[in-house]
Amino acid sequence: MRLLRLAAVAALLPVVMAGPSIAAQAPELPVIGKWANPKNTLAVETKPCAQGNLCGEIVWASNDALSDAKEAGVDKLIGTQLLQDYRPEGHGSWSGRVYVPDMGRSFSSRIKLTSPDTLAISGCLVGGFLCKTQVWHRVA
Repeated sequence: MRLLRLAAVAALLPVVMAGPSIAAQAPELPVIGKWANPKNTLAVETKPCAQGNLCGEIVWASNDALSDAKEAGVDKLIGTQLLQDYRPEGHGSWSGRVYVPDMGRSFSSRIKLTSPDTLAISGCLVGGFLCKTQVWHRVA
């Protein structure tokens, strides 16, 4: 009997040990990647962050964007978290906060994957009113 239990444990050991590596191989979310704004002045890399949320950090900025940010009091634009704590809502939509460097403020926001290579990012000033949407495109 003891030999049978030992054999069962030994048979399950490879499955248990493979568990984390199987999870690591799960397909990535389609929204993960690098995205450029409509004017191609900023690039953001989206990736998972705390508690299964989605965040996006500025990884590239044009000289004009760097200058505009500096005038608004943002000295270090590269590395700034533009997309903050987006929670999945289903059907390719996420809600969170977007940081607007030119204004030095964050606003409530929604993002929606509108195609494999386009991401609509909406930000609203007050309680869902006075909203603006930009369509960002995936970059390699």
